[in-house]
Amino acid sequence: MKVILNQQQLHLTISRLAHQLIEHGESLADTVFLGLQPRGVKVSDQVVAELQRLCPGETIYYGKLDITFYRDDVRDALHMANQTDIPFSLEGKTVVLIDDVLYTGRTIRAALDAIQDFGRPSKVSLCVLVDRRFNRELPIQPDYCGKALDTIISQRVKVEWDREEVVLY
Repeated sequence: MKVILNQQQLHLTISRLAHQLIEHGESLADTVFLGLQPRGVKVSDQVVAELQRLCPGETIYYGKLDITFYRDDVRDALHMANQTDIPFSLEGKTVVLIDDVLYTGRTIRAALDAIQDFGRPSKVSLCVLVDRRFNRELPIQPDYCGKALDTIISQRVKVEWDREEVVLY
């Protein structure tokens, strides 16, 4: 086990992601943030909390998206769905998908399919805490990335929220 981001680095990285989202120039009124269930919600909760701290008084549209039944890589397992909570339209909005670790790209492909059920966004961006760059199965890249890692297939990257750190196994 190797610690990739310790507690302090994790907090700084989340703050930096929030700053990058603001700096990009998109109007927060026209932007929707969606945390991907289950693990992306922990990251998105913190990124959105930081956005609210940085932009007091601005309305931030934040929802949670369950992609369980849109996945193509989990066929034989019992599907335990999480809750989707999107209390607003995505029509014509900029959607920022937020997840913890980008690996093969299949979770993001499923999320792209799932958001079509909620309207047609004008743009979709991807924000991830960790990008495992060389293990992609689909041509999906993050627009906002906290930490890029070069890993091999046998390694695992996990965000340990109880210890507030990112580790490589």
